[in-house]
Amino acid sequence: MSTQLPPYAHALGIALDHDEDGLPVLYADFSDRIQGRPGFLHGGALSGLMEMAAIAALRAELERRGEAMKLKPVNVQVEFMRGGTEQRTFAMGKVTRAGRRVALVNAEAWQDDRSKPIALAQMKVLLSPDE
Repeated sequence: MSTQLPPYAHALGIALDHDEDGLPVLYADFSDRIQGRPGFLHGGALSGLMEMAAIAALRAELERRGEAMKLKPVNVQVEFMRGGTEQRTFAMGKVTRAGRRVALVNAEAWQDDRSKPIALAQMKVLLSPDE
């Protein structure tokens, strides 16, 4: 599976950590560029990490199906569970539905303990053939 991330992901320091059952797990190391209040991740950077993980998961699903689609996120809902601290943050998306025109993807972010997510996201994406 090829996971190409957009320039936005690279600007935030987001990269592929590993593949888990065909789903890409992304990460971002804590740095000044993604810090919000002192010692904590900025909510926008955390949301961006989960958005990139959701899109990577959807692209992986479409690639498995042999479908080339343009993706247009239309709605993202984020729940912040706890503050992200000065350590590596991981995120993974999971496609819950991918129809002909709409896809729904969930994403979660965690740090040292995957069973304790620091944020959750749900994303609705419009799909159109990539011609």
